[in-house]
Amino acid sequence: MEYDQDKVDEMALALLYLTSSTDRFGTRAWKGMDMEILNHLVRKGYISDPQSKSPTLILTEEGARLSKQLFFEYFGKE
Repeated sequence: MEYDQDKVDEMALALLYLTSSTDRFGTRAWKGMDMEILNHLVRKGYISDPQSKSPTLILTEEGARLSKQLFFEYFGKE
């Protein structure tokens, strides 16, 4: 089956918002997603490399902003 990888990446980034938290060190989220999808987000500059042993990843400033924006765009109630 063919699909739009950019839309999958957007949805994954939106869902990272659910498990994210921000402190003085930045925004982190649990990395319980398919590694191929996470690697796409790394290449786009939205998250840190998820290959570490840490159960979390770091969202870039742009990634954190877009994650929140996409979450409310896709799942928010008016």
